Amino acid sequence: MATRALSPAKIMQLGVGFWGSKALLSAIELGLFTVLGRGPRDAETLRLQLGLHPRSARDFFDALVALGMLRRTGTRYANTPETALFLDRTKSSYVGGILEMANARLYRFWGSLTDGLRTGQAQNEAKTGEDFFPTLYADPERLEGFLKAMTGLSLGSARVIAKKFPWKRYRTFVDVGCAQGGVAVELALAHKHLTGRGMDLPVVQPVFEAYAKARGVDSRVRFVPGDFFKEALPHADVIIMGHILHDWNLDDKMMLLRKAYAALPPKGALIVHEALIDDDRKTNAFGLLMSLNMLIETHGGFDFTGADCRRWMKEAGFSRTKVEALTGPDGMVVGYK
Repeated sequence: MATRALSPAKIMQLGVGFWGSKALLSAIELGLFTVLGRGPRDAETLRLQLGLHPRSARDFFDALVALGMLRRTGTRYANTPETALFLDRTKSSYVGGILEMANARLYRFWGSLTDGLRTGQAQNEAKTGEDFFPTLYADPERLEGFLKAMTGLSLGSARVIAKKFPWKRYRTFVDVGCAQGGVAVELALAHKHLTGRGMDLPVVQPVFEAYAKARGVDSRVRFVPGDFFKEALPHADVIIMGHILHDWNLDDKMMLLRKAYAALPPKGALIVHEALIDDDRKTNAFGLLMSLNMLIETHGGFDFTGADCRRWMKEAGFSRTKVEALTGPDGMVVGYK
């Protein structure tokens, strides 16, 4: 019987995977995809518009072609359909905010992953005595960048939630930890009968309200200032928590689930959406890596499987639960009161 020839190719590709990642992150930082959103460019024109040195510009552009992030026809470079839609800053479909944050912050913090694995301690600003969330929320410019990043992270899931969840049965919703308002706005755009609120710390309010107004739903989506650790959650037919539970340890997760249960009417629903780890913990690499990112970024947070969340919801009092896939690595767990 012939044996399969073993090769280190996959190992090497993963081991230097940060090369391709940083090439993409630098392209976003430079605004390359936004420039090409105005039309194809030859290498020299693109180099000059981006302010790049001639030494490696061509290699940079062609590497992005080889990585599937650009197309080249003859001597002219253009966006792919995906980068044109999702990485042009002038479009409402832009998801690059989370990647901008990855470039500005996470790229260097992940260099300390080994320390985090050995110590169990966060490896971000906390290493210099700062606490990530209070520090972030004290800096308006950094905060706005973070809130936009959360919209980029949630936009695809928000649009699938708008289609998959039976919204015709409900009239009101609250998005807890709403950030810029990406989920709330998508739901309001998709369902004209819905009115919603976004709950977050008071400093988030102007960013949320500006985004809702820009998308034309400010008459049906409003902001509720509040701290979900210190206050009860607003009452609504549906409560949404997106990329919230994974920030916290198990005790805090359970506290938030119980608060959601208390705020819902009979037959109300809670939607938790995250990069859910598959129940066998073997295939959703993004979800597992996101959990490692919670090690880097938080003091006790971790990601979880759909089965984990269903069990916690049952413990909090929810009578019926289900898991549904969303887009890419994301999924939602729905609990009904």
